[in-house]
Amino acid sequence: MSGSKAMTQSKAGQIVWHDLFTPDRARSMAFYQHVANWSYEVERASDFAWGGGEQDFVLALSGDEAGAGLIETPPEQANGWVAYIEVPDVDLAAKRVDTLGGQVVREPFEVPGVGRNALVRDPLGALVGISLSRHSFPVPRRQFGPEVYIGNGDDFPQAFYIELFGWQVSPDRDQDCATLLGPRGRLVAIQHAATWATASNASWVPSLKVASVPDAFRAAETKGAHPASLNLSESVQAQIPILCDPDGVPFAFGGKQANPF
Repeated sequence: MSGSKAMTQSKAGQIVWHDLFTPDRARSMAFYQHVANWSYEVERASDFAWGGGEQDFVLALSGDEAGAGLIETPPEQANGWVAYIEVPDVDLAAKRVDTLGGQVVREPFEVPGVGRNALVRDPLGALVGISLSRHSFPVPRRQFGPEVYIGNGDDFPQAFYIELFGWQVSPDRDQDCATLLGPRGRLVAIQHAATWATASNASWVPSLKVASVPDAFRAAETKGAHPASLNLSESVQAQIPILCDPDGVPFAFGGKQANPF
């Protein structure tokens, strides 16, 4: 088995990357640097996947670990975070999306030097990426904690994620949340019983790992963040604060020691 194929199989079913589509990349960079202590590297892409041609691509890092990219929102895309889940074959996975009740938003496409991606919506409308990595970078564990899924009440399209990514829903759920495990039993996401107060669509929300959640929460509010309009139980709000950044994009905070992968 080749090294790249072995790496892909070891990452299968895990969230391996995030992209932030933002109308003001410089403002977003300053915001997340302030609240999550991120640093950045700028790479020049000769064939940029979001818009084509030669453009800069901004990598967001926590220490020396790169786990996200910041992109000026292209015309066909909405502002927001997108999480990418690793699969062995992006094209095969994309073909299964419709039969599982989802929708392909962007057909599989190449990201030069990185791999192959696609964008899809699950049966409740949550946007998620499908990814096949062709690089040696490991799954980022320092920058993001388990993803947060907010749907319609306690609805969650289990069959979609089980069949497409090999996830499991832990039987130990309470009335407010369920934990979602990857193929090797790793915690990859948390689904909460809640609804958006301003929209009915489901959504994936990234959980940013920070040294102190209260300190990061206060720092975010000083830079224009505000609590998301969600109907959440008090216990969930206390455990995983969900905010909207200055552009209205939802994100959550998780402590460095909390919710380990």
